[in-house]
Amino acid sequence: MKGLVHIYEGDGKGKTTAAIGLSIRCAGSGRKVLFSQFLKADQSSEMNILKKLDNIEYMVSEVDFGFFFQMSQETKIKAREVYDGLLKTVIDKAISQVYRMLVLDEILDAYNVELIDHNILLDFLANKPDHLEVILTGRNPRPELIDYAHYITELKKIKHPYDSGIQARIGIEK
Repeated sequence: MKGLVHIYEGDGKGKTTAAIGLSIRCAGSGRKVLFSQFLKADQSSEMNILKKLDNIEYMVSEVDFGFFFQMSQETKIKAREVYDGLLKTVIDKAISQVYRMLVLDEILDAYNVELIDHNILLDFLANKPDHLEVILTGRNPRPELIDYAHYITELKKIKHPYDSGIQARIGIEK
């Protein structure tokens, strides 16, 4: 079965959750999933379950750099080094081991703010193993990434509690 490329994008809640659902479906069929996150600290409650599933390997940066708009120039340089390293590591693992699915959560945002080397991701998408399903999440995918996608799903915010001052709640938004 040929692996395809999915993009979950938009300003709405649920991009990561959709990628997790697809990962669970894939793992539930007996296949291996490599789930990686960019621009996020290891704080989302749903990751607690993913880490317990035998067929899902979870990789995230050990360093939390905070929000991009709050980063100093020095922090951005360090973050790019770390995220490029994470991207290279997950790509190498996905290519060299028997994974059916690779999730690159928030990779679109890392790409857009230049916290990853564009050529690494584009080269991977152009030459990915035929069997590998690849999931990209984030906001505002650039045209060169859209060209690789077979699925594009936009999650659009109509209304969100954050807009009225309600912070993210454990078990619901985080």
